[in-house]
Amino acid sequence: MERFQRVYASLNRGTRHPMKHIFLSRNQKIYTAYNTFRKKMFEELAAKDSDIILYLLPWLLSINEQALPGYIKDLERPFRIYGIDYAKDIRSREPAYKKRFGVRRAGTLLKPESEYHLIQGLYTIGSVGSVAQTTTSDCDIWICIEKDSFDRTAWLQLNRKVNLIKDWIDVNVRMPVYFFICDVEAIRECRFGNVDLESSGSTQQNVLKEEFYRTGLVICGKTPLWWVCRNPAAPIEYETLLKQIQGDGCWEYDLIDFGNIENIEKDEYFGAALWQLHKSLSRPLKSMMKIFLLKSLLDESGEQLLCNRFRDRIYNSQNLDSYPDFSLFTMESIVGHFQETDPDTADFLLQCYYMQCEINPYNTTQKTKNRLVKDFLKRFPLDRGKQLHLRKSTQWDFKTQVEFGNRIFKRLLSVFSGITSMVEGVVSDSDRKDLTILGRRISSYYSKKAKKVHLLQSPKGEINVSNITFNLNGDVWQLFADDINTPIIWSKNIVFLIAYIVWNGLFIPNGVHMRPNPSNVTLNEVLNLCDRIKSFFGGCSVWEVPFSNYLKKEAVNRMLVVLGHENSPWYAEKVEICPIYTNGYGEMYVDRLDSLKVLEQLLKSVTKQSTNIDISFYVQRNSTVFEKLIEKTRKRIALGSANIS
Repeated sequence: MERFQRVYASLNRGTRHPMKHIFLSRNQKIYTAYNTFRKKMFEELAAKDSDIILYLLPWLLSINEQALPGYIKDLERPFRIYGIDYAKDIRSREPAYKKRFGVRRAGTLLKPESEYHLIQGLYTIGSVGSVAQTTTSDCDIWICIEKDSFDRTAWLQLNRKVNLIKDWIDVNVRMPVYFFICDVEAIRECRFGNVDLESSGSTQQNVLKEEFYRTGLVICGKTPLWWVCRNPAAPIEYETLLKQIQGDGCWEYDLIDFGNIENIEKDEYFGAALWQLHKSLSRPLKSMMKIFLLKSLLDESGEQLLCNRFRDRIYNSQNLDSYPDFSLFTMESIVGHFQETDPDTADFLLQCYYMQCEINPYNTTQKTKNRLVKDFLKRFPLDRGKQLHLRKSTQWDFKTQVEFGNRIFKRLLSVFSGITSMVEGVVSDSDRKDLTILGRRISSYYSKKAKKVHLLQSPKGEINVSNITFNLNGDVWQLFADDINTPIIWSKNIVFLIAYIVWNGLFIPNGVHMRPNPSNVTLNEVLNLCDRIKSFFGGCSVWEVPFSNYLKKEAVNRMLVVLGHENSPWYAEKVEICPIYTNGYGEMYVDRLDSLKVLEQLLKSVTKQSTNIDISFYVQRNSTVFEKLIEKTRKRIALGSANIS
């Protein structure tokens, strides 16, 4: 209460409001100060990108000038973000923006329009402006509108304008920026659409809204009513307050109703956990934090939601110049929970968080971040030796990377299994279609199957390796990485190992070596086959597969038939055939056949399953024996609509 009195006295002198709403004015000023603190943190961590996202972006969306990105020649009615007329930070930067784009018109371009389509606000969701923001962070931006007030033309032109601006931002902003045009009513009702590459769809509804309230930042526009719906002097109901404000005849507090959130059903936690397991395919560390958060919240079901607890923390903060960080607050909740039940897990989570946030106390460009982290580590100590080791994660050798990645992978599966058992019998309310898609996607990445090229686990989604060496030990081919003396994988089939390094992104032409051996395989042939596999299949693309594929039957879509790679190119007493193929789920397999007859049977089988399949053949240079066999095979097999090269 003391903080409210001090803030109210310092920020609200000379203003008058009805007593029944005086706490709203007070709360909104505190929230605005907190939001400004977040913006300053963003500016500290990414000065150039933050200027474009926080100030230039809303300016571009609210103007239709030919020289500016986002210009639409036939625009029927301009768009305007609520409150931009009073945004001093944007107004003060406008002369520099005009100069940047060569606009010579005098005066402001933000002149009042008699008619315009109103954008209620721009909001970020996620790590921006927090300790969790790093050099690899992206920025998800919700462009919120009342869709009912947009006709078809306005809706299409807004999408067009946003896409044009995004094209410019993709070139000029280092941080990946993603836009989501959202209907306020849909957010209010927690309708976030179906599963796609960037949306979690119906698998998490209130979970996503809780995250939005806890992590969101207002770039420009109205303040969410939920954030100021708090009165320490007396309990207040969200719906009651909403009716009172709407009944006043004006929206005097510049607030927007995204809906209240009181609790989250167990089946939503399950869907959200499944989604995070999917996201772990590309961002293991981030997903690790989120899935363990979901487990802790399930364990504490019935407790106040985390977003509500964080809101209380903001309003109870005694430091007017600094505010709690939502990322540290969330981590405090997770680690605090597991410290009591599983200290080893709590320590590992701290390590993952330290690495994920790229914490470096010696980086003088992130003073606020380091100060907040220092206070956090006083409450949750992490061994200094571990801190140093984690800061050097980009220099880890292959073995260390994979071992840490496997630890994450095992814990992810373990905690997901625990969540599944806790919600058993209540998931029937979830969207079965979305759960099927995500389940098959996860299985295609993690599951181990015969002949499948499995994927390496890494804490950051990619493996850093400088040297790969092939070695023949008896009749077994071994693969070594960097200077490690233990092979990372071995097989009697060298084609499998070649596919393995390409599919896992380990192929660097100058970094592949071969120890002397008595086989017919040369390093040059290995490099040639690597190039062919990469050009034909690309890299592993499990996370790029269209979600609709997972609702179809598994079928081969591409096949590269490698003939006689280990045979002499001049003489082949025994036919050796190695088909490499991928399916619609993004999995790669390598087989080994000993006759053309078996190959013919395989090709007939896969072409029956799929009406659209690319088939190609690869042989060593100058291998006339196998070139003739390929031609013979093509003539003998009716491959329907298959594309053969």
